[in-house]
Amino acid sequence: MTSSLDISAYMQALGLAARAASRATARANTGLKNAALAAIHEALVAAKATILAANAQDVEAGRANGLDAAMLDRLTISEKTFAGMLEGLRQVMDLADPVGAITDLVYRPTGIQVGKMRVPLGVIGIIYESRPNVTLEAAALCLKSGNATILRGGSEAIHSNKAIAACIQQGMEKAGLPREAVQVVETTDRAAVSALITMPEFVDVIVPRGGKGLIERISTEARVPVIYHLDGNCHTFIERDADMAKAVPVAINAKTHRYGTCNTMETLLVDAPVAKAALEALAPLYREKGVELRGCDRVRALIDAAPATEDDWYTEYLAPVLAIKVVDGLDEAIAHINKYGSHHSDAIITESVTKARRFLNEVDSSSVMVNASTRFADGFEYGLGAEIGISTNKIHARGPVGLEGLTSQKWVVLGDGHIRQ
Repeated sequence: MTSSLDISAYMQALGLAARAASRATARANTGLKNAALAAIHEALVAAKATILAANAQDVEAGRANGLDAAMLDRLTISEKTFAGMLEGLRQVMDLADPVGAITDLVYRPTGIQVGKMRVPLGVIGIIYESRPNVTLEAAALCLKSGNATILRGGSEAIHSNKAIAACIQQGMEKAGLPREAVQVVETTDRAAVSALITMPEFVDVIVPRGGKGLIERISTEARVPVIYHLDGNCHTFIERDADMAKAVPVAINAKTHRYGTCNTMETLLVDAPVAKAALEALAPLYREKGVELRGCDRVRALIDAAPATEDDWYTEYLAPVLAIKVVDGLDEAIAHINKYGSHHSDAIITESVTKARRFLNEVDSSSVMVNASTRFADGFEYGLGAEIGISTNKIHARGPVGLEGLTSQKWVVLGDGHIRQ
């Protein structure tokens, strides 16, 4: 690919092939789609050593190019990651196929029946950074929901993505589905992204997964609808009626289970009446794990912490850094989350059913939790199998996007020679 003209022609060819393949996946029955997924699983198991070797090549290059710890964490396919990929694939196979389901079918006074049918979106373009496991997750979900997909991973994962894609296409062909239903963009030229997001004649929706800069760019430039979240500035609020035996492990897990994920807690809010007890219990545990604490003045009066700035309340660190604020009650906590948060995932720790219900109702986020870690905001944990991403949109799909989020609905009318009078 030596010129913008070459890139444009290449992407147009991918789009044309994907559009044709989407017609085959849309009419494929559940048995055929599951057969393809099973064949992909078999191919992945056989190629495990090849995939891990390709990933090791990407990780080594990433270190040499100065990728930060969070990016390297996302890039790495460990034994556990590979096993999780296979388990996610099996879960997608076991999920009910949403395509063709007719709901809300009712008789109208005229005698016709009117309902809604689940249908694929068509061709889904997915743009992502670092995480090569997205290649498999996206392909599996798009296939099971009857869609074709064009995958454009980051240059840092090019060898991993190609190795995984080879297994996917091998499985598709074995099952009798066109290999063009899942295509990986093989050029790392950024012009390919610009082409992909401006081909409405071939692509029906774009799903970006990556840094805030990437997603802002795509949201601004795309001529295709976008399902996205910009960042994951997630909160946990320890309310005055919290059980500390629950609050402490939840607050530790939400921050330290993994640092480089979008559902990791970045700000801890603590209700004033329990601030001393909560922070004195939590601070030593965070320090043991190497977490840098930044707090408001009321926090710093209770524990050793660096001063928090206004920017800290907005920041998704993706690192062992935690902002902490003491608040005066539920109203202030909700107001803080709705102002500074990213509408991703937020939790309250409380034994008060009334306050928990208010938190659920009033916090404007795609996932809201009671007495649970924000780390549960994940398609796998929600029983969706794999996920295509986590959407903070309010239209079409919100939260972890699984099979149903990759379909739309159309009206169906059943009659028996009925005519309108």
